[in-house]
Amino acid sequence: MSYLDHIRNCNRYALKDFRPFYVEGVQVGHIKSAFAEKLRCWPAIFRVSPTAVHLVSNLQSFEERTQEVRVVLEALVEEGIIPRWHGEEYAVTASSRERALFVIDRGSAPYLGVRAFGQHLNGFVNQGGQLKMWIGRRSRDKWSAPGKLDNLVAGGVPHGVPLQENLAKECWEEAAIPVEMASQAVPVGYISYRFETQEGFKPDVMYCYDLELPPDFVPQCQDGEVEEFYLWPVEEVAALVQETDSFKRNCNLVIIDFLIRRGFITPEHPDYLEIVAGLRVPL
Repeated sequence: MSYLDHIRNCNRYALKDFRPFYVEGVQVGHIKSAFAEKLRCWPAIFRVSPTAVHLVSNLQSFEERTQEVRVVLEALVEEGIIPRWHGEEYAVTASSRERALFVIDRGSAPYLGVRAFGQHLNGFVNQGGQLKMWIGRRSRDKWSAPGKLDNLVAGGVPHGVPLQENLAKECWEEAAIPVEMASQAVPVGYISYRFETQEGFKPDVMYCYDLELPPDFVPQCQDGEVEEFYLWPVEEVAALVQETDSFKRNCNLVIIDFLIRRGFITPEHPDYLEIVAGLRVPL
């Protein structure tokens, strides 16, 4: 295991069994061929060919697309083809989340292979001259990566919710970080990656933040998604990332980015150029 292994693990895809998904002639995703065939049942909404899937052109407004696609996705959830309805709307876009063509439920995003946006926050403490990071352990009953280590705060960004507002909400729900403290979080860029899953394709963008916390602050989970928190020296966190797969897949990349910016991974590292370049795959 190595830093580079984690980056490669977040960018494993071949797309040989996928078809591009188009809206108004613009590609917005990749759909597994088996799932694409199920969409043939709705020819008034999806035009499915052996090489591509198109949203029909007469659905021209944001509202029309959202409403009609929702009917299809709800039916697929009822059939058990899509396992869950999350109740959070994600933008379907070929560019930024502000330029959504329509919205879908979060649980459907990988099935259509559309870009999803999230926010991850590195919570750290300067304690007696030593830099330490707060790390969470995901609840054992989480549907995704149960029991894995996680960044202090991480969550998806629903459509129409400002980034700062969403970050404040996630900070409180996951770690009881008050709004005043959360507002001090520093945006430090993003990471992006693309990988195939059993459900489909994930071409995700994660906005990253750093937040220095008071030495006496102790996070407390409010929504049951984190079962335990640890305050570890950054060197120990770096070793866990470099040597194990203890963290949820994309959290490794967020920490690697932090380690680069803080000088724990330097240009002398033999994989430095590949690591830095690999954190932000082209959008």
